[in-house]
Amino acid sequence: MRDDAWLFLKLDEVWDGHFSDVPQLNDVKIVWGRKARNRLGSIKQGERRLGSPVETIITINSLFKDEEIPEFIVTATIAHELAHYAHGFHSPLAKKYDHPHAGGAVNKELAKRGLEESMREQKKWLKTYWKDYVNEHLPRKQGVKRKVRRKLIIKWI
Repeated sequence: MRDDAWLFLKLDEVWDGHFSDVPQLNDVKIVWGRKARNRLGSIKQGERRLGSPVETIITINSLFKDEEIPEFIVTATIAHELAHYAHGFHSPLAKKYDHPHAGGAVNKELAKRGLEESMREQKKWLKTYWKDYVNEHLPRKQGVKRKVRRKLIIKWI
């Protein structure tokens, strides 16, 4: 079952297996976020607290709790967010780039760490199955059509 404990173990697995050279200088949490059509994951800093370092929070799309979603999708998403952490985005590490995806920085980082095949598999799976999966499990809400009110404009001649 994909619960909070499973997600935390997945983070440890990816960090230990591919990012072991990246120091963890603050607390890093991983949580399930809202269900989303377009956002697989995100990384941000938690709120600043007196006397304690700022934590980093990695959020993963809750649709990934479904075991119908291949595990490599979750792995690749976590790795993508850890690449941002390693580059100093929302982490205490020095920033390596001005922008998070500058010049394909994340893809190059993941390839350097032996995750190129995971990226390829993720991209292929998302292109083939994601749209249908999302339409089935997260249908768009039908908006309420409203009557258009027109103002009466009186011109004085």
